[in-house]
Parts: sequence; structure tokens; C-alpha cells
Amino acid sequence: MTTADTTMTRLADWAGDLDACPVRQVLDRIGDRWSLLLLLTLKDAPQRFNALGRAVPDISRRMLSTTLKTLEADGLIWRSVEATTPPAVTYGLTPRGLSLIDALGPLMEWAITQTPAILADRRRAG
Repeated sequence: MTTADTTMTRLADWAGDLDACPVRQVLDRIGDRWSLLLLLTLKDAPQRFNALGRAVPDISRRMLSTTLKTLEADGLIWRSVEATTPPAVTYGLTPRGLSLIDALGPLMEWAITQTPAILADRRRAG
């Protein structure tokens, strides 16, 4: 039995309760518009709030704040607040967040290498 077969067998346990499915939980988080971009931005070093906003320029401040709160609640990033005026807030990846980035590496590489062919197939089909 392959790893994929074993995984599919394990996922069948959640067939009746899709909200409890661990794969769906993770894909819902990283599949939104901003989470993966922010995690990748934090991959190399912690960043301040405004630096994250500049790194992802089309995200609104409200959406940046909301997404960061969600990533923190999931234990993927940490948040540090310095008692300055105004407060200096810094975000970084937790070990769990870093392990997610490491796990996504092969998927991201696959996407980079396969996207030209996928786009060509779409053009032919459309």
C-alpha cells in the first residue's frame, strides 16, 4: 500500500464530518488569498506589521490584521508586542509554521514547473 493509499484510508474516517477532516482544515487555511503569502514572507525572518503590509502590497490593513490573528490562533506564527509608543508588533513563524512551509516546498516546486503546461492546456481547452 502506498503512502497516498494509507492517507486516503485514514481520511475516510472523516467522510461523514468534513469540517473535522485534518486535510480540509489545513487546505482551507493555506488556500485562502493571504495566509500562504504571509507565511512565505515570514520564512526567512520575523517581520513587523507594516513590513508585512509592504511585502504584500494589495492586502488591506484590516485583512492583514485578521489573517495574522488567524495564523496566530492556529499556532503557525507568533506575535510579540514591545511596549513602545506606538507599540511595535513583530510576527514570526513558529516551529509548526516552519514545518508547514517545509512540507509545502515540493507542492510549490511542482506548481512552478507544471504551471506553464497547465496554462497551455487551459488555452487549448478554452
